[in-house]
Amino acid sequence: MSNCKEKLFSEFKAPTKQEWLDKIQVDLKGADFNKRLVWRTNEGFDVPPFYMREDVLKLKTPDALPGEFPYVRGNKKACNCWYVRQDIVAGDAKAANAKALDLLKRGVDSLGFKIPGDCVSTDFVETLLAGIDCEAVELNFNTCKRHTLELATILADYFDKKGCDKAKVCGSLDWDPMEKIVMKGHDATHILPLAPRIVEELKDYPRFRCVSVNAVALNNSGAYIVQELGYALAWGNEYLNQLVEAGVDVDLAAGKLTFNLGISENFFMEIAKFRAARLLWAEIVKKYEPKNDDSCMMCVNAVTSKYNMTLFDSYVNLLRSQTEAMSAALAGVHSIVVTPFDAVYETPNDFSERLARNQQLLLKEESHFDKVVDPAAGSYFVEELTTSLANEGWKIFLKVEDEGGFLEAIKKGVVQDDINATNAKRHDAAAKRKEFILGTNQFPNFTEKSEGKHPMQCSCSCGKGDGHHHEAAFKAIETTRLAADYEDLRLTVEKSGKAPVAFMLTIGNLAMRQARAQFSCNFLACAGYKVVDNLGFKTVEEGVDAALKAGADIVVLCSSDDEYAEYAVPAFKYLDGRAIFVVAGAPACMDDLKAAGIENFIHVRCNVLETLKEYNAKLGIK
Repeated sequence: MSNCKEKLFSEFKAPTKQEWLDKIQVDLKGADFNKRLVWRTNEGFDVPPFYMREDVLKLKTPDALPGEFPYVRGNKKACNCWYVRQDIVAGDAKAANAKALDLLKRGVDSLGFKIPGDCVSTDFVETLLAGIDCEAVELNFNTCKRHTLELATILADYFDKKGCDKAKVCGSLDWDPMEKIVMKGHDATHILPLAPRIVEELKDYPRFRCVSVNAVALNNSGAYIVQELGYALAWGNEYLNQLVEAGVDVDLAAGKLTFNLGISENFFMEIAKFRAARLLWAEIVKKYEPKNDDSCMMCVNAVTSKYNMTLFDSYVNLLRSQTEAMSAALAGVHSIVVTPFDAVYETPNDFSERLARNQQLLLKEESHFDKVVDPAAGSYFVEELTTSLANEGWKIFLKVEDEGGFLEAIKKGVVQDDINATNAKRHDAAAKRKEFILGTNQFPNFTEKSEGKHPMQCSCSCGKGDGHHHEAAFKAIETTRLAADYEDLRLTVEKSGKAPVAFMLTIGNLAMRQARAQFSCNFLACAGYKVVDNLGFKTVEEGVDAALKAGADIVVLCSSDDEYAEYAVPAFKYLDGRAIFVVAGAPACMDDLKAAGIENFIHVRCNVLETLKEYNAKLGIK
């Protein structure tokens, strides 16, 4: 058998990279290789269609080992286990405790409590944590930033009173005043000096972190992956530097930082992002000369994104969050929060929360994602993505440092301007369907109604309802989900009480009329119009009569480019303004058709959102 294998390998010569390129060029038949096959990412680098071993020989990441500096392959050596976390709004301590105890029976081993600032007290915490083993469950807390120091003291006293092994208590306090500056423009600089005191209260608990970097907020605002990466590093470095400058030991300071990062839908890029983040953070902390390399580990709680979630066809959100959770799990994060599929239009219920939990449990118990450390390691593609993201993220980090650090950058509005520009760019891309939102701007559910669903308003901890009025001292980030514009459009149509009918007048070439009818149905259904497809008509007059009989508000002529010269003008004239007339496509005779009075054309280069808004206006829908 051994001789057979050796003979097999000797008889087949491995093709060189140039041979592959030559073969591809032949198959392209003269088409431009770079335009057809090279992916230009939003992150600022190109991704070729294939990689070979020679491409990764120059990289350093494949030489790294799990659990060792610079931790690109993860913080663990023996397994890839992570905490399954679920967050709880804890306005009522007794109710929140009951829910927490129930969740612990259902597979959750990490709890996140969101406590109103005026509820922080010893009695509240004792009631909240009653019956919970603080050594076996990861405990995370979020409260008003001005009450976090008080909560830290109460928790330290509670753990001491319970006789907890300080080395086993694991969790975090979500204290991040700079999030309020970058997201809301509120001046929270006066709270920043509390950081050393909070760290001091919890210094004896090595696995309990108390200063957070909430870069997930950037992810939920539309930031590209590389922006979230670069700014998160600068954000964390700002806190680390402030703590060290205040006299906190670097090992202690670094060990008290935790990163809450988002997970977007770009599966392989997200795997690479978490790997690159650990690599770069380890290098940053190393410059502070810690005594232990373990201090260079990055602790990441990954949260599935809300930015790409939708109100319509909302079960698609389950597909989005599942692939997102998979990429984070494969990348070796500390813990994961799966956002329930209905979170963008209602307070999640028991059903949606159970599904969110089970999405992680399936990855663990059935797919065994927790068994293998860094399964993506060695993939030429992922290793190259990791290095490319690290390079681009580092550029952003250095740019922020040139501004004087993250705090100075957000005071100047540099970060906010960058994220807002990206958000606007992505919304424009979605409007033109250059960025797809399945079920919203691509393949919408033709018959779905909102059934009273409305987008949820901001429920973040931004100072509203805490008895304090905040004036925006700095620029803020404008947060809008990618699907929000289309949802507003569709909800407007529903509220109007009208149900516009778009009728496909299919005629001529069979293949072209079917393809264009399908395209047009998907295009117009994005606004919630009732679309009526047809098998085909012998004459345009027959088609127009059928359209009017069906109560059509819009008649879409679907045929081939060549046949539009024959069919379009007669159909337009016969319709005689009794409905909006649309030609599906951008035929060579478009100028002639426009000269005849035809105004409306829908095709792949259209701004779908603006076109549908124009049709709404013509239909009297406001």
